[in-house]
Amino acid sequence: MANALQRDLMQLVKAAEDAASRRPRTWAQTYHLMPPVGWLNDPNGLYQKDGVFHAYFQYAPFDVEGGVKMWGHSTSPDLVSWTYEGCVLFPDEPFDCHGVYSGSALVLDDHVSMFYTGNVKLPDGNGAYDYIHTGREGNTVVVDTADGETFGEKRLLLTNADYPSDLSCHVRDPKVWRADAPCGTYLMVQGARRRGMAEGAVCSADSALASPSPRHELFVRCHGASCECDAGEVLVFASDDLTTWRLQNRIQSSERFGFMWECPDYFELAGLQVLSFSPQGLLGGDWEHRNVYQSGYVPVAGDICGRYELGTFHLWDAGFDFYAPQTFEAKDGRRILMGWMGMPDDATYGNDPTLAEGWQHCFTVPRELTAGKEGVVLQRPVREVASLRGQAHEAVGELHLDTMPAACDIVLEDVGDEIHVVLGEELELFADSDSDEGCTRFVMRFRDAGRDTAGCGRAERWERVGAVRSVRMLVDTSSVEVFVNDGELVMSTRWYPQCRSCAIMVPGARIACWELNANA
Repeated sequence: MANALQRDLMQLVKAAEDAASRRPRTWAQTYHLMPPVGWLNDPNGLYQKDGVFHAYFQYAPFDVEGGVKMWGHSTSPDLVSWTYEGCVLFPDEPFDCHGVYSGSALVLDDHVSMFYTGNVKLPDGNGAYDYIHTGREGNTVVVDTADGETFGEKRLLLTNADYPSDLSCHVRDPKVWRADAPCGTYLMVQGARRRGMAEGAVCSADSALASPSPRHELFVRCHGASCECDAGEVLVFASDDLTTWRLQNRIQSSERFGFMWECPDYFELAGLQVLSFSPQGLLGGDWEHRNVYQSGYVPVAGDICGRYELGTFHLWDAGFDFYAPQTFEAKDGRRILMGWMGMPDDATYGNDPTLAEGWQHCFTVPRELTAGKEGVVLQRPVREVASLRGQAHEAVGELHLDTMPAACDIVLEDVGDEIHVVLGEELELFADSDSDEGCTRFVMRFRDAGRDTAGCGRAERWERVGAVRSVRMLVDTSSVEVFVNDGELVMSTRWYPQCRSCAIMVPGARIACWELNANA
């Protein structure tokens, strides 16, 4: 039964959503999951049950710039047409009163258990708390649902006292799965921030983050001076009954790799063990031309419950807008990833056109994951996208459209040394040879980095590739997702074009552009 606070929040959310439904939304997506109003961020609780896909999300309906977090809920029969079902989890208990933070779903025989972090910031009348090492609770909570819409009583599983004593207050984002492992029937990973210095000590000047760069200053401003020495890691818990959890392992990199690892996930693909996480605090070298925060994965050798070795870190997405992904296994055995098509804390670019309409952010297209060579995970749009294809424009070597469809699927095959794509007269995609490094860069660039242009402040992202063999572009009203070489490299961005032209020049390549008839 709902408590009084939950009932009030339900009414306030409904009022905000009803008001938003009467406003026009020029930039609304057609086949991407998006919020009805306000702010969306991390995917939570992804699963398939009784033929229906469920996706929950971090939801702040009262503030388009973010605010107290709840869980919104959307469903789909096919992963490309989404129906918003409502706000289902509210910050209405003492152990989650400042936010129902990220978590995951575990499908059982007769119900689904949702695990999440209950965020609590303790009252601080004299300014003694920094809410990093003091003053914050990161509670692990579980709640059950039979239908995905109505939930039972929330139960507190773990508190700060149950985590290692050398950690900060930042422990969050439980991902739970059935492992039937020697160490436990069920396993849980959580992201954590380990304290890197004793209280009152000062970080050494040669710290990885000790740099006067704007990025370093942003880290300190948003995450405190201790981010220069704190280190990210993943906690592994085991349980046989989903109620009593014991710390089984702590997964750490051999060298410090950022100050916090968020949104961890673990899964296996054809024998490849994969640990996914979102590290914060990477600085210097190639990180300077990438996003402020990263999301990626490492192949794992050994046993995450015991002895292990981490491989090379790979980015999930090298575009402007991607963070906090989560995966789930569909009934047909596919491992599917969904990410937040957004980026926190970077004020250099944004989504001003959707803010003006009262909403911000969306999910990526769901991606099918398969094991590639040398520990690389390949990402391809789910096969259901092809069911939306309608009229096609086909060509060899060159294609020009004065007006391409607002939602379309563009495929380039047999790509050689030259490729140059211009979408909406502003977004360029091309391969650029770097003679100094002896490699090829695949570049995503907005011609004008002004705030009132298609990129809304976005400028350029690039990554090295051996060669470009194929490119697939999924275009929606306000996003573009690019898959290079069958998903060895993926780059996602929001965009707000004033025209919908398309100019593709790829000598000798086969080109096809399908209109996507979403919700048909």
